[in-house]
Amino acid sequence: MIEVKHRFVETNGITMHIAEQGQGPLVVLCHGFPECWYSWRHQLSALAEAGYHAVAPDQRGYGQTDRPEPIAAYNIFQLTGDIVGLVHALGEEQAVVVGHDLGAPVAWHCALLRPDLFRAIVLLSVSYVSRSWKDPRPTEAMKQMAGDKHFYQLYFQEPGKAEVELEADVRKTVRMLLYSASGDPPPEQRWRFLFNKSERLMDTGTQPDILPAWLTEQDIDYLTREFERTGFRGSLNWYRNIDYRWEQTPFLSGAKLHQPALFVGGEADAFIARRRAAFDALEESVPNLWKKVLLAGGGHWIQQERPAEVNQLLIEFLASLKVTGFLS
Repeated sequence: MIEVKHRFVETNGITMHIAEQGQGPLVVLCHGFPECWYSWRHQLSALAEAGYHAVAPDQRGYGQTDRPEPIAAYNIFQLTGDIVGLVHALGEEQAVVVGHDLGAPVAWHCALLRPDLFRAIVLLSVSYVSRSWKDPRPTEAMKQMAGDKHFYQLYFQEPGKAEVELEADVRKTVRMLLYSASGDPPPEQRWRFLFNKSERLMDTGTQPDILPAWLTEQDIDYLTREFERTGFRGSLNWYRNIDYRWEQTPFLSGAKLHQPALFVGGEADAFIARRRAAFDALEESVPNLWKKVLLAGGGHWIQQERPAEVNQLLIEFLASLKVTGFLS
């Protein structure tokens, strides 16, 4: 059994913690919110056994990686630069980039901005959608969509507000978010991204009586310790750059992802339902899409909820890249 190794690298002006396993072509795994490298624990070993160098960083603001104070330090060019610098720090000239949740936009900006480095891309749970010249400011579009309700990404915009709520009982926060956004609760208990103005974020989901089979108390323990130590400010600052990303990237209007690509999501994922048009249009926005798959019963944490199926798809996709010469 190949063991997971932990170390620190210097990249893009920060010190980044990485977990890595295996040798071979580089596969970089970018996590989402509220996660860290640990969300890829099942993929690290599977990819290593299949002959790849799997690397899962704690991204900027998370885990043992640096957490700069300014909100602007979490803009999309800094987040992309962190992953580009990671590839260089590892002494590699190419990589496959995999992104889940908020890690998905990081992955696709890596692919759009540095196609020489990132030869292929995998997106989990969040479909790529190219922006257009006519797109409104994201927070304005969210307000129109939300109407007289809260939308969670707008709820996160005010510095300090969500931190107080999420940090009051970190273990409760982690349990609620992981369980409620998974495919396990009955529909009426699943996480709601729209909620009444009289409610708090912690009212939008459910505390499980018993954890689902894919999630253990030890998993909850790990994430609880990390966020008790770091707080949520760094991770929430990613959301506070949504408008800034829009302001910075009009030149990407109409851009398509031309690398070979794989998309995997869960049929019961509220994010898939909310962005169904983007999922349906993947063949157009990602012309070299190898496959798109929605796993029955899966929720938002798809690589944790359905590790065997996700690992099989990842390894089959990577094998196809070797056959076609995209990965050496």
